[in-house]
Amino acid sequence: MSGPNDRPAPGGPHDRPAPGGPHDRPAAGGLRARLVAGDTLFGTFLGLGSALATEACAVAGFDWLLVDLEHGGGDERALLHQQLAAEARRVPMLARVESAERIRTGRLLDAGVAGVMFPRLDSAADVRAAVRHLRYPPEGDRGVATYNRVYDFGLRPEGLDTANDGVVGIVQIESRGALAATAEIAAVPGVDVLFVGPRDLSTDLGCAGRFDAPEFVAALDQVLTAAKDAGIAAGILAGDPQQAAAYTALGFRFVGVGSDASLLARCATEVVRQLQHSCK
Repeated sequence: MSGPNDRPAPGGPHDRPAPGGPHDRPAAGGLRARLVAGDTLFGTFLGLGSALATEACAVAGFDWLLVDLEHGGGDERALLHQQLAAEARRVPMLARVESAERIRTGRLLDAGVAGVMFPRLDSAADVRAAVRHLRYPPEGDRGVATYNRVYDFGLRPEGLDTANDGVVGIVQIESRGALAATAEIAAVPGVDVLFVGPRDLSTDLGCAGRFDAPEFVAALDQVLTAAKDAGIAAGILAGDPQQAAAYTALGFRFVGVGSDASLLARCATEVVRQLQHSCK
């Protein structure tokens, strides 16, 4: 029979870290704060749907990671495990949605992502509707539920008070329509990054994959100008560090470099090349 002075055994509930303790997730809003401060941030896309690949990219030192649900091989279930892996290494994770639906966006935020990238939005009206899904009323129309993991399963509902301030809204510029509306899109409240999709945009401009074509270079300048005038960041996906350096020199400061799949394939290819050269 326990007495009043008996202490709980080690490992019991009193030994568990309190919410907000050392095992807590990265500070909410940290990524957005760095964007607002004018930092240049590098990340990579995650298309393998793998928590281990996510963790490997996190320990590499990227500023952000982005799960690609539009073109990648993962899904929302895999994303949850990837989110846990990224949080364990204290690297903010974003997600690109397949489509700008309220329910899809809300599920990603409830899982804990730091922000959402919206592809193929061609007008300011489309963007205005999409970014409303990122925030709770009155600024937006995100559904409210505090029993999910982002609020420690109901133990920390006070996170609702600051949730609207920390979420990152990224809008892709991938078409002639979006390019024509770039200045209007950049001015929409809740847009933090104009992110160029080089393949889609160059294809729509009639210069697929020719990133030195005059029309593509002019498009980049248009995006950079719109972002600067609106006081937000311009972003783009680069194929390698050299291309990333060229883009940052132009003024892009939210730069993705390849993906988990492309990094793996390139590294493996280079290893095989060296083996074939040195072991013959």
